[in-house]
Amino acid sequence: MLLPYHFPNCIEAGCDEAGRGCLAGSVYAAAVIFPPNYQNAELNDSKQLTDKQRHALRTVIENDALAWAVGIVTPEEIDKINILRASILAMHRALDQLDLRPDAIIIDGNRFQPYHDIRHATIVKGDGKYLSIAAASILAKTYRDDYMDQLDKEYPQYGWRKNKGYPTRDHREAIRKYGTTPYHRMTYNLLGDTSPMLPFEE
Repeated sequence: MLLPYHFPNCIEAGCDEAGRGCLAGSVYAAAVIFPPNYQNAELNDSKQLTDKQRHALRTVIENDALAWAVGIVTPEEIDKINILRASILAMHRALDQLDLRPDAIIIDGNRFQPYHDIRHATIVKGDGKYLSIAAASILAKTYRDDYMDQLDKEYPQYGWRKNKGYPTRDHREAIRKYGTTPYHRMTYNLLGDTSPMLPFEE
């Protein structure tokens, strides 16, 4: 059973991101605030759930949360500021959109930049320890997956509906064959070697 909170007796938001290791697409992050002592035995790290389970839980999370929001940072922004800063910026953007201001923030991982004057804690593998972080991981993952499914309709050659922009062999072979798209992160090692990148041509 995941824990309901890290900081006692306060309004606590859990944050997580999705898409950090992808070669293409925006990075997404979510922030979730649950009621005090909230429990849900089905919630878990999004990576431990099926796509069907994640989308079903997304509805539950959005209905049960006191507040939730999703933040997005584009590939162009990622290339300008690097993926670590972009992931943190996406979390800040999610926090900006919350209808309820938290007293504390807990974040999956070990890196974060302070958000205003709100206390925070980074928690390695937090998405498998705390309900709000697990919920944030599910929202970030499902909204990003839906976004990549839409991009797949525009550029079906890259298999984004299946690989979601991650560096699979098929994705890299498609980049090698067709070049890059406006959605690729040009500061990444897209081919897994040092080959120059070519723009996508119709």
